[in-house]
Amino acid sequence: MIELITTVASVDQAKKLLAAGVDTIYFGEETFGLRLPYSFSRTEQKELVNLAHAAGKKAAIAVNGIMHPEKMKQVPEYLAFVKESGADQIVVGDPGVVYVMMQDEKLATPFVYDGETLVTSARQINFWAKKGAVGAVLAREVPFAEMVEMAPQLTVPAEVLVYGATCIHQSKRPLLQNYYNYTQQDEQTSRERDLFLSEPKKPETHYSIFEDSHGTHIFADNDLDLMKEVDQLAQTGFKTWKLDGLFTDEENFVAVTKLFIAAKTAILAGTWDEAQAMAYDEKLRSFHPEKRGLDTGFYYLDPKAIR
Repeated sequence: MIELITTVASVDQAKKLLAAGVDTIYFGEETFGLRLPYSFSRTEQKELVNLAHAAGKKAAIAVNGIMHPEKMKQVPEYLAFVKESGADQIVVGDPGVVYVMMQDEKLATPFVYDGETLVTSARQINFWAKKGAVGAVLAREVPFAEMVEMAPQLTVPAEVLVYGATCIHQSKRPLLQNYYNYTQQDEQTSRERDLFLSEPKKPETHYSIFEDSHGTHIFADNDLDLMKEVDQLAQTGFKTWKLDGLFTDEENFVAVTKLFIAAKTAILAGTWDEAQAMAYDEKLRSFHPEKRGLDTGFYYLDPKAIR
């Protein structure tokens, strides 16, 4: 089986994604979840869980923020809500959240471990599996050559990002706001501003940046596109695919998702070929934001080149 997971930007979009054939919808609220396309109310989160279950699909809620003391105080109440909502699983990055669930089974929901750039080995993933994790989110920086070695050692599924933005830096410090304060400018720092950084003498570079209650987030110059690599991933054993629509228009993200669903169907039927991969990749690019580039990230990088 290949599981296709997508972020959700609205209840209406969730309906379209589920109707298209997505296996798991991923959402949450900004207080506890990192870099979500939209922060849903508690009522909306319950509605999304019910929509997923009515479609015979799963609902995953993001609880993957780094929980500093002020937020950790709110975690038990949110975990109780998640449990009551009937969500199938949560995505967790802070070991403190796992500890809270281990201390009180009434707050426990099956969890996927998401330690961001830290999840780079089968040993680490299997460690969290022993602590109860039902899966893990593989770091975007792991090249395919290392994934091949990792696959036979894994005891739980490892999720791979196949489309979307990659965060390359997060700081609790409000770096943008500090800059505006220093330059005496009154400006907004939210994602809606579509702010980005460029390298000196390279005006074409586009490192998106925004702030929220988790701090400052900076993204890679190009978004990830592994449409032409999904068959190779499936054959290697990586069959949990994530699509992130953080910077993609809602309707276009549904269109991109449908392409991956069609690719999944063809792979499972044994009819996928290079011509389809090239054609689908070209269509995908037509739905991707014009100002954002696409590449394969670390996928083809020689592990020996990583320092």
